[in-house]
Amino acid sequence: MRTHPKAIFFDVGNTLLFPNRERILEPLHQRGLVPTDEQLRALERKTKKEFDTLLEHDGKPDHGFWYLFYSHLFEELAIEDELLRDTLVAATRISANWCDILPGTREILQCLARAHQIGVISNADGKIAEVLAHCGIADYFRTITDSGVVGCEKPHAAIFQAALREMGVPAEDSLYVGDVYSVDYLGATRAGMQAILFDVAGVYRDDDVPRVESLEELKLGLQSGSIL
Repeated sequence: MRTHPKAIFFDVGNTLLFPNRERILEPLHQRGLVPTDEQLRALERKTKKEFDTLLEHDGKPDHGFWYLFYSHLFEELAIEDELLRDTLVAATRISANWCDILPGTREILQCLARAHQIGVISNADGKIAEVLAHCGIADYFRTITDSGVVGCEKPHAAIFQAALREMGVPAEDSLYVGDVYSVDYLGATRAGMQAILFDVAGVYRDDDVPRVESLEELKLGLQSGSIL
């Protein structure tokens, strides 16, 4: 990273909010199939690596990620049911189903907001501001940029540029925090921003890329300058 950021933008999914698995996977649970947390975390690591490779080759936005994820899950569970898989994909893409928030998130955002302008840039369905408000964290953000509203998605530079214009900060003075290398890290850096991966699952632990595994680690790194 180049300079201490004036503005920090966050992804939402798997960064600030996490999927409500009970709600999303209910159709599986009704069949007596309950994937373990470790199984889902391992699938996340596998799918992100595969998806990064695919996206770098064809350059399309991230519609295919959850299709890949649930296809791999169904392979492990020995299920062949395209309708059920598509039902789970559709449920996961509903922003209201991303409503699990880690302990300490509000307090850390409040702390970061004292030293930085903070905002959101999310590939969503036009309702991410409502979800953030429902989860009690919308007030911490000066701007919320939702692809469903602005009409373009990460990793396209236009969505990052729209957020920067609304915040009124130059790209080089801004930091983006998101969880997918090909979508978030490359999308932001190619738009001229600084970026760091929010890597709870440890997908990129062995890669030479800036990363943190928690908001607490991000906060402490920014305060000490160790991640700049």
